[in-house]
Amino acid sequence: METGGKAKKGAGGRKGGGPRKKAVSRSVKAGLQRAVGRIGDTEKGRTPAVLELAGNAARDNKKTRIVPRHLLLAVRNDEELGKLLAGVTIAHGGVLPNINPVLLPKKTAAKEEGAAKSPKKAAKSPKKAA
Repeated sequence: METGGKAKKGAGGRKGGGPRKKAVSRSVKAGLQRAVGRIGDTEKGRTPAVLELAGNAARDNKKTRIVPRHLLLAVRNDEELGKLLAGVTIAHGGVLPNINPVLLPKKTAAKEEGAAKSPKKAAKSPKKAA
């Protein structure tokens, strides 16, 4: 007979040794078709690749320490990692820098027009002096 209110031996931590619930795999919980354990095994080899890309991003930003921003830049700029982690949010990672080209000012057209007008002004100024 047991003392101290401990569960029966072999009850798996369940008090009173009630009926077991049906086991639910990690793949079902994650909504995946492939085994979660196998995905973990294949991704173990990618960690150094991510860190290498993140280190490159840190070096590009003149930093010696990898921060979440560098991880985000590494993942989002890599096509395969971007697809793999498409639905993942990296805390304090921010977003990729992106400005819609429509919003950018048209500098080339303005400079060409200004360059075309300035020689005419230069040609007129000597006439005024003479």
